[in-house]
Amino acid sequence: MSKLKGERIRARHSDNSRPSSLQEVRAGLAERLRTRRPEIERAVFAHARAVSDLPGSEDAEYVVGLRAAVAAALDYTLTGIERGEQWPEPIPSVVVAQAHRAARNGVDLETVLLRCAAGQRVLVGFLIVEADGLPSRTLAEVLDLQGLLVERLMASVSMEHKRELKRARRSPAQRHAELVQRLLAGENLGLAELGYHFDAWHIGLIATGKGATETLRVIAASADRQLLSVSHGEETVWAWLGGTRRLAVGDLERLMPLEKGRGVSLAIGEPGSGIDGWRLTHHQAQAALLVALHRPRRLTRYAEDMLLAIALRDETLACSLKEIFLSPLRSQRDGGATLLQTLRVYLANGCNASKAGTLLGVTRHTVENRIKTAEQHLGRALDTCQVELQVALRLDELEGSGGQPQPCDD
Repeated sequence: MSKLKGERIRARHSDNSRPSSLQEVRAGLAERLRTRRPEIERAVFAHARAVSDLPGSEDAEYVVGLRAAVAAALDYTLTGIERGEQWPEPIPSVVVAQAHRAARNGVDLETVLLRCAAGQRVLVGFLIVEADGLPSRTLAEVLDLQGLLVERLMASVSMEHKRELKRARRSPAQRHAELVQRLLAGENLGLAELGYHFDAWHIGLIATGKGATETLRVIAASADRQLLSVSHGEETVWAWLGGTRRLAVGDLERLMPLEKGRGVSLAIGEPGSGIDGWRLTHHQAQAALLVALHRPRRLTRYAEDMLLAIALRDETLACSLKEIFLSPLRSQRDGGATLLQTLRVYLANGCNASKAGTLLGVTRHTVENRIKTAEQHLGRALDTCQVELQVALRLDELEGSGGQPQPCDD
């Protein structure tokens, strides 16, 4: 911490400006932490996710759910610090849902609690920095309160995780799901028990929405394919279509039933053969699902969104792409809106300035001038960074259309 910053913080807590009560101290501290919320959330999420590399931790819904749970738990803790020990609010439903999801995904309770503890350590670090200058006794009281709030969270998470495991073990389908999880993790046990032919061509799908199971059955019957499916929550189904011949992914959208498939979305991997291909096509469907969760649509195909999926999975990459290829353009008076829109249309139309101009309602010369301006701000020719720029623009579109933003600000 710089000397100047330390002096400013101490000045906030000098005798002349000292709050009149512990409640005011807590409220002020919570407010300062909220100003750093994107930075704190990013750090907590990174440390929590780094605790373990279990197979379930890369499930797209689990990863998105973990981020949402981190955000909700952070809000809960900051509000608790502000309002005090007697604050009666129950833990957020998003956190409960993630505890259930962890149990279903095979993420053991120890890992879940270690992730909670990792997040607590990160928050304590930020809290101590923002509390610099407070009397040590006051800081100790605030830390005790923060610890109590995290204990409440961990106790509830533990209870909900155990409850979901107990419920799942009573279900006959759980044995089926456990065998699939073990196969995905690399084991080759229980192949015959699943009643599915693995020595074949496979396409992995993840269906979400009401009627997902029935939609998959209709598709499998229409395509004359064997279906292996596993329920993964109330409205999510992991599935594979198997057969002796390779099935084109493009046929699946045609085969989706119009009525029964209404409200159902499919994330689809690419065809793969044998047990290794069975695993790979599922992992590809998971990557496609990560895109679909940010931008819901009827069908999301891995081959069309693989680079975007990689960027969504790697927060450092996503933030870097936006910082390198979008931030320089936002210095324009309109926040870069004109340049960004021109680049989207220009790149989507094969870098044809005339066609882009027609679609934008401007001349070819205007488009070319805008492209030159963008290149000047980027410090590089467009043809040297088209792929990176397109991915950055698509990330920006996801956030603008209601997708979950990835906080990059410190």
